[in-house]
Formats: sequence, structure tokens, C-alpha cells
Amino acid sequence: MLHYAPVQLLSVATAVPPFVITQREAADLAHRSFAHRFSDFERLVKVFESSGIRKRHAVRPVDWYPRAIEWPERTDAYLEAACDLFVAATQKALDEAGVAAADIDAVVTVSSTGIATPSIEARVSSRIGFRPDIERVPVFGLGCAGGVSGLSIASRLAAGRPGCLVLLVAVELCTLAFRLDKLTKANVVATALFGDGAAACLLRTGDEGIAAVEMSGQHTWPDTLSIMGWDVDPQGLGVIFDRAIPPFAQENIASAVDAVLARGGLSRSGVDRFACHPGGTKVIEALESALSLPAHSLDDEREVLAEYGNMSAPTALFVLERLASTGRGLPERTLLTAMGPGFTASCVSLTRS
Repeated sequence: MLHYAPVQLLSVATAVPPFVITQREAADLAHRSFAHRFSDFERLVKVFESSGIRKRHAVRPVDWYPRAIEWPERTDAYLEAACDLFVAATQKALDEAGVAAADIDAVVTVSSTGIATPSIEARVSSRIGFRPDIERVPVFGLGCAGGVSGLSIASRLAAGRPGCLVLLVAVELCTLAFRLDKLTKANVVATALFGDGAAACLLRTGDEGIAAVEMSGQHTWPDTLSIMGWDVDPQGLGVIFDRAIPPFAQENIASAVDAVLARGGLSRSGVDRFACHPGGTKVIEALESALSLPAHSLDDEREVLAEYGNMSAPTALFVLERLASTGRGLPERTLLTAMGPGFTASCVSLTRS
């Protein structure tokens, strides 16, 4: 029987766009846009203070948003900025791993905040230096779970072709979906939470890397389509964002994680660090409670949320980068987790090389 070396995570890198929106500026934007038209605004505006966010990065300055922005303009902004962030995050990952773009054999591109056909990796191919025979795997619709699910997909591609170099890029421009024209609770909450960013990972079978991918899995709960997703209308994508996510996580995440781990012959007691997608302060608190973690176990997640907001798919990879870049590095076993539309929990177990 052939025994192949494990899939190694060679590098993880992140990139953010140039414009910064402080939480005060976001609150002022929401107040100007909603307060005089939405009777429930004063109650909802408290989310700006309780979100745990200090600032986030955006592909457009704050004064770009408070007007009618139709689908073509949003798409133009998405295509331009997503390409730039894809290149920036990828180049950092390449530099960290000491390889060239021409060495990449396959690329997985995860994005759910815009439509691009041809997809982003094709648009930047000559700019970044991909080979003509690179295998392209664009993935849409996974939302906040996309970074973790994408890492799983990329690792399976690498495992299936030992020695091949696989690139994962998750790029999300959540602010382009700010809908100040629609008077909904979801839109107020979205302006309080979401930011833009990208993350890139390189994977290949071998004996050396940041960590080895041990196993991965997902759990999708039946009849939960309404929890999170998109509406589509002439002005673009409109967020479906159920504020019941924290109690849902509190009640359901532990059993889902246990089931995923059990399929890999593991249990929660064998996990040294849960690295979680920080969807919001209340979500982080719910995860600590549900997974029976000590208080402040997820403070790195809180710090990522404070500095960048919820960037959807890349956010969990921002947490992973933060953990990997500390002097200690990743612990013996890290379980990277995220929840997203479906409603789905996605997990990847990483073991220290």
C-alpha cells in the first residue's frame, strides 16, 4: 500500500483594501440613512456599540455609500477590488512560502459577495503569472463558511495529486452589499458588522509546513435556509441575516462539531485550540459557552473582529494567520471552524508539523 506524505499548509497571508471605516463613521452613516425613515432604528443602533468592532476596511470611502447604487456599479467595484485583493494576498502567500506563481498547479477561489464570469483567478492570471494549464476551481455561495470549506477543498485537491501546489484564495467585499435603500433590521446590522478583505493559503503534500491538514468535514442543518444568505434585486445583493444566529450556535454547534470530529476518529477533548470565525461578539460568546471553553479562549477572534469586522469567508483565515504568526505558533491540534449559509458548519483539523 502506498503511503503519501500529509498535506501541509505552507503559508497563510491576508490583505485588506485601503479605505478604513471606523465604527463611529459606520454608525453615522447608518444614522443618516435610516434614522428618519425607520421607526425601530434607535433600538437597533445599539448594535454598533455592542458589536466589538473598532474599525473595518472597505474598497470604497465611506461617502461612496449613502446613495442609490445599482447592480452594474457595484459589480464594477467588485471586479476591480476583488482582483487587486486576490493578487495582494496571493503574492504575500507566495513570498512566505518561497515559491512562484508559475509553480501553482491548482487554484480554489472562494467568493460570495459579487458575480464574476470569467471568475477572479482567470482575470488576474497573466497579471500574477499563473501557468496556462493551471486548474481553476471557483466556489460561490458558502458565505462565512467559505474560507474553512475552501481550505478543505484545496487540501483534498493537494492530497489527490501528491506534490502539486494548490492555492486557496478567499476574497469578500461585504461592504458592496450595504443596502441603505432597504429598511430592514438585517441591513442595519450589516452596516454594523461587515468589512472587506482577502486571505490566501498554499498547500502541498510533504513533511514541512505551518501545519498538516489532518481531516475536515461539514454539517448542514435541515430546514435552515432562511438563517443567512442573499436576496437579489435590481440594485444588487441584499443580505438575509437572522439575528438568531448566536442562540442557534449555542444550541447546535457542539453536537455538529462532535459529529465531524467523530468521523475522523477525534473528539473535542483532543483539540488544543478551537479557531473560530468571529461572526460577532455574541457569536463568539455563544461558541465559548457551547464548546465549554474557558472565558477569553477566543480573544484572538475578538481582536480580529475588532480590527477588521466580519469579512465573511476570509475572517477565519485571518484568525489562523494571527495564531500561526505568534511566537508559539499553532498548538498540537487546532480545529478551524466557521458557520455559513445552508445553514452549515465547516471544520478543518490542523496538526503541528
